[in-house]
Amino acid sequence: MSISNRKLIRPEISDKAVTGRSVRRKASPPEQTNAEEFYYLKQMAAKTPMVVVLKDGEELRGSIEWYDKGALKLNRNKGPNLVILKHSIRYMFKEEELRRSRTR
Repeated sequence: MSISNRKLIRPEISDKAVTGRSVRRKASPPEQTNAEEFYYLKQMAAKTPMVVVLKDGEELRGSIEWYDKGALKLNRNKGPNLVILKHSIRYMFKEEELRRSRTR
């Protein structure tokens, strides 16, 4: 058996190519999508009658006058206007959706 001397050939890798591969990661999603802002602005502009269901099951009806990061103001026809903290809201929907579901 004969042993031959083989020369190891490695391609030269530049530093930029190595760092480019290791740094490429999936971009994290944006912190804010503005979907909530768009929804509130649309309902405020149209003065859409809304139903707000609180975590305790209470339903409040009215239109959204303004909102901020932690609260929204609900203008009501029957009863005083309310500032509602968002963390106390279970969900909300348009009042017309309630009417549509009753007619089905």
